[in-house]
Amino acid sequence: MANTPQSKKRARQNEARFAINKARRSRIRTFLRKVEEAIASGDKDAAGAALRAAQPELMRGVTKGVFHKNTASRKMSRLSSRVKSLG
Repeated sequence: MANTPQSKKRARQNEARFAINKARRSRIRTFLRKVEEAIASGDKDAAGAALRAAQPELMRGVTKGVFHKNTASRKMSRLSSRVKSLG
């Protein structure tokens, strides 16, 4: 348990940051799930639109420190190739 004032403050900051990051991660996963669902349904237009909506969210997660840059790039690359391969 935190004893010093500094460690107590750091614990409060960590809790707040954890909540913010959790919300961001959840929001990004929602956007990615919409792309996955559109791909599964086979609708290329809907999948493309969902992918265009997901890209800025994913990159925002990178700038906010929720995801690593390469992770986001890999996810975008794999999703875009799957959307491109739709009929």
